[in-house]
Amino acid sequence: MNLLLLSNSTSDAGYLTHALPWVREWAAHHDTSGDALFVPYAGVTRTWDAYEALVAEALAPLGLRVRSVHQLADPVAAVQGARHVLVGGGNTFALLRSLRATGLLEAIGARVRSGEASYLGWSAGSNVACPTICTTNDMPIADPGGFDALGLVPVQINAHYTDAHPPGHRGETREQRLREFTTLNPGMPVLGLPEGTGLRVRGGRSQVLGAAGARRFHGNLAPQWLAEGPLESL
Repeated sequence: MNLLLLSNSTSDAGYLTHALPWVREWAAHHDTSGDALFVPYAGVTRTWDAYEALVAEALAPLGLRVRSVHQLADPVAAVQGARHVLVGGGNTFALLRSLRATGLLEAIGARVRSGEASYLGWSAGSNVACPTICTTNDMPIADPGGFDALGLVPVQINAHYTDAHPPGHRGETREQRLREFTTLNPGMPVLGLPEGTGLRVRGGRSQVLGAAGARRFHGNLAPQWLAEGPLESL
């Protein structure tokens, strides 16, 4: 499989700008002259038309022509012939609900696992690449019909990870929330991806992208910071 899972899309430099070198390398696995199918379903307060236009403009320098599945008469058939699948961020629950309802959850999973299509996700799009969406930061504003997701990677991702604890904040930190998950799910590790980072998977190889690294949670073990670079295993 050819996967690029980003923590975030926005930065001071612009939309997806910080990740363009990674996206260029990811896209080169397949011919970039074709269309890239975009899934905008995580967008809630942004219209899907506007979301498509935003992503199309951001990726135009790479030669990727973005088409949103919400514009197509048969999205499943389009996915079955796609070389590049892009799944954007927003609300993970809304995203998974629409993926399941349209049949795209199964179609995308099959196409990407076959190696015929590459998968790029950011934020919610990275969350649905995991076995479940149980480590998303989002509110459950929609019933997704179950938490099971694409299962393209054998770990959970927590996008926008931060270990910050603002003064006066009395609620749980992100670390505490993720340790709750791994306590009840000791066999499933979690990668916390800070802003500006990502997870790259090519075949049986994986690596952390971005100078901030990643934080790994597993069972009751103390969380571990992972440096940018190749991983021995996920």
